[in-house]
Amino acid sequence: MAKPRDEMLTIPQVINEIGVPRATFYRWRQCKKGPKSIKLPNGSVRIRRSELCRWLEMLEETA
Repeated sequence: MAKPRDEMLTIPQVINEIGVPRATFYRWRQCKKGPKSIKLPNGSVRIRRSELCRWLEMLEETA
């Protein structure tokens, strides 16, 4: 059985899901406090669903 693909989210999808302003999310990325992201050759950025979940779980543990 094939392993399901890890969904690749756009930044608008991520900020909509976690409910933060776009500027806040970009500030987190700049400070290396956001979830790990992938920059595609065309310049667009994607975040794996699994990485977003991992990042959110890490925040729960430190809260």
